[in-house]
Amino acid sequence: MGGATYLVDAGHGVGQQMMLAGLSVSSLRGIFVTHLHSDHTVDLGSLAIFGMFTFGPDQHTIHLVGPGDRGELPPVSPCATVPPAPVPPAPVPPAPVPPAPVFPDNPTRGITGLFHHLMAAYATDLNDRILDSLRPSPFDYFVPRDITVPKEAGYSPNGNPAPSGMEPFEIYSDELVTVTATLVEHPPTAPAFAFRFDTAAGSVTISGDTAPCENLVRLARGTGLLLHEAIDFDWVNRTYGSSADGTGRASGDHRRKSHTSAAEAVELAKRAGAKALALHHLVSGTTPLSVWPATGEAFPGDYYVPDDLQSIPFGQTTATTRIILEMVSSG
Repeated sequence: MGGATYLVDAGHGVGQQMMLAGLSVSSLRGIFVTHLHSDHTVDLGSLAIFGMFTFGPDQHTIHLVGPGDRGELPPVSPCATVPPAPVPPAPVPPAPVPPAPVFPDNPTRGITGLFHHLMAAYATDLNDRILDSLRPSPFDYFVPRDITVPKEAGYSPNGNPAPSGMEPFEIYSDELVTVTATLVEHPPTAPAFAFRFDTAAGSVTISGDTAPCENLVRLARGTGLLLHEAIDFDWVNRTYGSSADGTGRASGDHRRKSHTSAAEAVELAKRAGAKALALHHLVSGTTPLSVWPATGEAFPGDYYVPDDLQSIPFGQTTATTRIILEMVSSG
């Protein structure tokens, strides 16, 4: 918008994709992180560190906005404690040992903690460049901030991660855009957010990773463009349906409870009254591309299954009202 770039998530290759899209890191006004899974954050460090080579003396602040500390660990999958039934006359196998969390003293840090620890890991590199080459520190420009969920929402990471009926709330605004958020269902991740960007030209709503969620429908009411994730549950069943080991069963369970099919995304977009729908974060990457467009026949508005770097119009179709899909993740 107006020469400013607003980035949602920082998955693998995001810096290169920005370059290919003609968007400089220095044009960033804000980075908005939906949730802290690695496929949405893994290149945040490289974006911040290599950004120092593009910043001039008049570089503006880049707001990094995302989930706060979860507050408690998620429960262990029941697949870790219930072994498969033995086949007679085989002996009963011992019960598997529940997994132990890493960094138990601080196991659920939010976006602020994540950013600070990423920069700390690269302290040797950063200090070489700051002291010897007089490059700026990432902390001169990147300002991380945890999203505070309104207390009245009734949020609880394990008990109520996406309270029904919650109202969207503002997390950022400037002269070009207002960003609102709501909690969505992507267990065991909490908090997990969807974002809506309202501009003078129109609006874009981005689901983040989520199962079908009423909060998303409320956030996306009348939006010009809804970007929604989609998963191929036939692939899930083929891949994990007959799995005999705990990891396979747990992986299948996660995908079934935490994601949305293309048909479900269409129904959510219809109920929200979205003018256009684009599917992204397509899982799996091996699903034939022909599977996704067929679902769009049930959607009354514009329907997209976009390629990497495709520019999608929203609102008033002008040179400044566009969203560029930087990466279709199969993670």
